[in-house]
Amino acid sequence: MLPATMRNPLAGKRVLVGVGGSIAAYRACDVVRRLRDHGATVRVAPTRAAAAFVTPMTFEALAGTPCLGGVLDVEQGRIPHVEEAHACDLAVVVAATADLLAKMAHGLADEALHATLLAFPGPVVMAPAMESHMWSHPATQANVATLRARGVHQVGPVDGSLASGRAGAGRLAPVEDIVEAAAWAVCGKDLAGKRLVLTAGPTVEDLDPVRFLTNRSSGRMGVALAVQAARRGAEVALVHGPLKVAVPNVPGLFAHAVRSAAEMHEETTRRAARADAAILCAAVADARPRSLAKRKLKKTAGELASIELVPTRDILADLGAARRKKKARRPVLVGFAAETGDVLAYARGKLEQKGCDLICANDVAEEGSGFDVETNRMLLVWPDQERWLPRSTKDEAAWHILDEVKALLAPGTPTRLTGPSPVRPRRRGRGAPTELGAPQATGGATKPSVTRARPATEGHPGRRSKSRRRS
Repeated sequence: MLPATMRNPLAGKRVLVGVGGSIAAYRACDVVRRLRDHGATVRVAPTRAAAAFVTPMTFEALAGTPCLGGVLDVEQGRIPHVEEAHACDLAVVVAATADLLAKMAHGLADEALHATLLAFPGPVVMAPAMESHMWSHPATQANVATLRARGVHQVGPVDGSLASGRAGAGRLAPVEDIVEAAAWAVCGKDLAGKRLVLTAGPTVEDLDPVRFLTNRSSGRMGVALAVQAARRGAEVALVHGPLKVAVPNVPGLFAHAVRSAAEMHEETTRRAARADAAILCAAVADARPRSLAKRKLKKTAGELASIELVPTRDILADLGAARRKKKARRPVLVGFAAETGDVLAYARGKLEQKGCDLICANDVAEEGSGFDVETNRMLLVWPDQERWLPRSTKDEAAWHILDEVKALLAPGTPTRLTGPSPVRPRRRGRGAPTELGAPQATGGATKPSVTRARPATEGHPGRRSKSRRRS
């Protein structure tokens, strides 16, 4: 199992939540609760104006810690705002007014929050909230530009109804976007500078104006991969069909919705040309109707029985063929296989046929490892080895898979530049593929698997394997 800080970047972190004097200050209460739900320790630092909207007692009840008081307070010989600046891992400023942004930009320190931010060397997330004309004023925009140039991450504001009854830009960003920005800010950036293309969800092939062909994919696994990759610093293009889950607003994650297999093929191949890796997790339709009926097909006339299907283009195979033709090492190609039995044989066949670097397969008939569930049990298959991951959440599985992608992206790592290998790869041990953390059969004493997840800053955990053959 991954450490809590990898499964959830906010777990165990200490977060200072600054609150500005806006009517939106009440929504900071939800931010505090959500941060605590993610395992963070929270301390709130409201400005004097914020305390006029929401009492410090409310913040203290929600955070479970005392609010940061006045800038001149001293507690047992210690200066609270200085100590908090040294103790916290992240500062999130919610309902940042024009006044608060100006003080942050110009280094004013007349309140405890301002002084703490001046003394804090770590990551800062700001969520502005104000009237549209105040937001668009050149002075405010100049202050925001100054803060962003210093590395402060901005989330929002968004368009919507405002306290004045008007509508426009200036509304506080959704709470979930603020919390996601906080998670992104504290996550290690071991994939920074990498461009990834991911696919997710099902495709839809229309039969007529009413009916269509699709599958049971929810898109959870693909979205989990996209979110984790963006949190780790990659620039991610997520090409997805109709999803049953929302795509979080994560910095660096750009979603591109498509419907049919042809649309997904076009969008994915275009973006893969500039990518370092392509991770194809979508459940793309294998076939489509030869022609789209312009009217509803009638079952009474036998029209449904005469639907002719033709194969769709294979995105993974086409990317593999294009890479071989160019004799290029990029993009690294990772495919997925959803099977209902004999998972290893089908996965290895897909790996060989399509010339990719890694196949992630699962048995969708297995309980807790199929479509539209929160967990997965993945088999990872390389040209020279295979390994089972234990059943885990899809976020955890995504983290493990991205560790392997990172290893494949390392300088000097060979990729599949030619077609299928004539050499049949050997399996580890005597029987089925080994499972992460499970014992391996060695013919003598039982040894635990050496593969373990490590924090992002420690690099790739590595895999004990036989010499990798280049096919």
